[in-house]
Amino acid sequence: MTAPYEELDGLVRVYPATTPNGTGLVWAHGGGFSHGDLDMPESDWVARQLAARGTTVVSVDYRLAPEHPFPAASDDMLTAWQWARANAEAFGVRLLAIGGTSAGGNLAAGAGLRLAGTDEAPALVLLAYPTLMAVQPAPDAELRAALDADPSADRFPPASVLAMYERYLGGTVDDAPLAAIPGNATASDLGDYPPTLILNGDADELRVSGEHFASTLAAAGRDVEVLTEPGTHHGHLNRPDEAPASRSIERMAARISALLA
Repeated sequence: MTAPYEELDGLVRVYPATTPNGTGLVWAHGGGFSHGDLDMPESDWVARQLAARGTTVVSVDYRLAPEHPFPAASDDMLTAWQWARANAEAFGVRLLAIGGTSAGGNLAAGAGLRLAGTDEAPALVLLAYPTLMAVQPAPDAELRAALDADPSADRFPPASVLAMYERYLGGTVDDAPLAAIPGNATASDLGDYPPTLILNGDADELRVSGEHFASTLAAAGRDVEVLTEPGTHHGHLNRPDEAPASRSIERMAARISALLA
């Protein structure tokens, strides 16, 4: 793989595909909107793995809350997206997706909403264990039992999730734009939403918001696939030495490559 390099004054790091297959991905790391960087595994390792499989990755070093509340990070995603589209031909990219993990998944989903129905809409929205709701439904009995059986996985009680969104928004979640809380979208809001893959963690309370968003997309008649990576906690792409991370990479690469079919 050609060495990664930075563009847009460091806003993006480009990972050129080893053998380009015509696909590209604008990608955002997680970190609760307040943490994370381009060197964490779910950013750097994921980008390198996908680049080795033919996809050029543009990883986004978006601004973090609370110093930079919404819409700063969302706007950075759109800036990175527009730059990637403008340079796609130089990368050998014909089909461009957008995605991210956890809070980065929120940013990607929100960008999908902002771009839906335009000629700039992504070919695919790829969300890995995203957080999409500030106030999400309670987990079902099976998930609740799994979390109770493994306290180390039970890290997202309702109060913590709400506080995370309040930091991101710089205030109350009441009347927040859908781009900030995409899980609040109704089917009527999603009529033009791009094709979507949601890859959730297993024992992960944030899985509820991913499943809810998938159900709403399905109700809107959109192309959506939702999967759960067995045996995982939240953030498994940050643990590349564990088998589930590699399984998820293969799922992601397969779905991106399917854009070429």
